Amino acid sequence: MLQNKSIYLFTFFLFISKILLSQSEVEKNIQILFKKSLTEGKSYEWLDHLSNKIGGRLSGSLNSQRAIEWSKNELENLGLDKVYLQPVMVPKWIRGTFEYANIETSPGNTINVPVCALGGSISTPLGGLRANVIEVKTFDELFEKKNEIEGKIVFFNRAMRADLVNTFEAYSEAVNQRLQGAEIAARFGAVGVIVRSLNLKLDDQPHTGTMSYGNLPLSKRIPAASISTNGAELLSSMLSLNKNLKFYLKQNCKNLPDVKSYNVIGEIKGIEFPNEIMIVGAHLDSWDLGDGAHDDGAGVVQSMEVPRLLKKINYKPKRTLRIVLFINEENGQRGAIKYSQESKIKNENHVFAIESDAGGFTPKGFSVDSNDDKFKIISNWSKYFKPYFIHYFEKGGSGADISYLKNEENVLVGFRPDSQRYFDYHHSENDVFSSVNKRELELGAASIVSLIYLVDYFKL
Repeated sequence: MLQNKSIYLFTFFLFISKILLSQSEVEKNIQILFKKSLTEGKSYEWLDHLSNKIGGRLSGSLNSQRAIEWSKNELENLGLDKVYLQPVMVPKWIRGTFEYANIETSPGNTINVPVCALGGSISTPLGGLRANVIEVKTFDELFEKKNEIEGKIVFFNRAMRADLVNTFEAYSEAVNQRLQGAEIAARFGAVGVIVRSLNLKLDDQPHTGTMSYGNLPLSKRIPAASISTNGAELLSSMLSLNKNLKFYLKQNCKNLPDVKSYNVIGEIKGIEFPNEIMIVGAHLDSWDLGDGAHDDGAGVVQSMEVPRLLKKINYKPKRTLRIVLFINEENGQRGAIKYSQESKIKNENHVFAIESDAGGFTPKGFSVDSNDDKFKIISNWSKYFKPYFIHYFEKGGSGADISYLKNEENVLVGFRPDSQRYFDYHHSENDVFSSVNKRELELGAASIVSLIYLVDYFKL
């Protein structure tokens, strides 16, 4: 009896020892991953090239093709098992010469205001468009004033809510005026639309972004532009004094036929479970006003760092690790749709995916889209991140591109850096390399690779 008890105790202590050794190994490797990212990282160097040597990467543009070729070459240089391009047809929209707008207070008296065309918009007539303006803040107000809209420019002036600490929530509440405003206003006879920039501060930088005409025929489509927040404030105050003032807009953007582009995919085959796929993803395209450093150059280089940093600690993934740089997230998500379609045809098993598309700011944590059991496992890993002041592990959304991979069993994760400054830069000329802090970018890369390491080390 005593002998059996001794065997039991020995087995128990051996089990506990293995757990403690395992935790110690995990903590040590995560510590090394952070150290390597901060002292030997390539994310900032890569972002410098992507931003300053290539620049803005609108889908279908020459710069987007240059970015595709560059990222493929860099992934090949990492010595991955496989690097390849996945063809996908994408929309081709060009801005043309830069836009011009003014407010006419009386004949011959004008004040210039900063504007930019919304992605997908048609051009104005060759000589520009001048018309009276009607201001609305909501679609309900637009419907109430539908009999006043004929022949006018509709001015959507709903600001992002400053009282929401989650700035992405504030963006979500305001973005429908940009996405659907032109379609709805056109149905009531509007000749154009201007939309307040989705930005939480007052400045002179207009912010672009995609818009849609829905199923409107070409003959019914109207030009759509974004106006800076300072410009929106000025126009609104002037309208309060003079309802009959006119607004002038000139832009010559064009929608051209779809062109071939590519998702860039790199892969390390798993040594134990090669049919179980883990994805690290970001979108390679950007808007054309800045150089797309935060949106989503940061996510691109952080994703590329994952296999490089794992190699630094000589870790060979048990599952297949796949880096996917999606094309055309900004104005169509064609890359994500194509990747999902191809994966379904091949009956691939994506057990985990993480997307970085919230800027290169200080990491806060992760939002997890999964069932309760798997979320509990992941949230218990927060202890490994607390030494790095990363505490946010919550259920929630993941990312636009990886959302197409969702099923009942897998886990989708969104990387969540601090969001307070993101919309100062989002879709504007401000989104440039100099706005990205090297250390914050590298901390984000370390956070992402550490979570991937944990997912692979501990089977979900």
